[in-house]
Amino acid sequence: MTDRASAMLERLRAVEWTGDWGDAAARVMSRRVLMREYLRRAGVWARTCSADTAWPFFDATEYLNSDLALSPGTEANSRDFLVRLTGDDAIKRTCAGAVHLAALRTQSTAIGADLPDLYEPLILFCERGGEFLRDNAGFIDLTGALMRPGTLQGSLGTPVLRSLDSAVLDAVDAKGRVTYYTAATDSGSTLLRQRVLQGERHNEAFSRDRLRWECTVPLPSAEDAAALGFWLDEMEAANLIAETLASNN
Repeated sequence: MTDRASAMLERLRAVEWTGDWGDAAARVMSRRVLMREYLRRAGVWARTCSADTAWPFFDATEYLNSDLALSPGTEANSRDFLVRLTGDDAIKRTCAGAVHLAALRTQSTAIGADLPDLYEPLILFCERGGEFLRDNAGFIDLTGALMRPGTLQGSLGTPVLRSLDSAVLDAVDAKGRVTYYTAATDSGSTLLRQRVLQGERHNEAFSRDRLRWECTVPLPSAEDAAALGFWLDEMEAANLIAETLASNN
């Protein structure tokens, strides 16, 4: 049987936790959707495990099997990794949770089988730019942007991010403040976005043929788009990108 816990630990050890600020900032949009998806999944697991008060950054195995024991080698390596890991305590807690849940699912694949993979979005988040921080005002610092985690109940209403594929995440990343739109065309719905960078607007459409963003006609402001019903949540935009990539493959 594959030792999932050891594999998970090696994956975490490979993360550049204090990576280059510029690289993390360039991926802030994909890191944001990954964090939102993690918060949603954490809400699902917290409700299932009766861990509402521990949401959002918790070790689910403490509520599933508090007697879980790692193999001696993995336990020692995990302890050494966590001691060396700096940053927010939430990172240490969820890294430990990822290793423990992997070990628990090695013992019983039925555990969490009907639930979304809890820690995968957060691990991908870290692999795309390192750690996150939390400030005293309750914001999560994604490196390049701040976001509020909101509430557990609110997280459950977040649109599901249906693909964690790297090609989708790469297509989400962009410089500037991004607003997504959708418009009906003869060939179906077209995904549009407006990027505001240093006061200049860049209007783009995601090409179904070339599978990339290309310049398009001027789009309405974010406020006007919302009023007209054209505005699209970034999670829904990522799902449209995933559908487009899948249909072409």
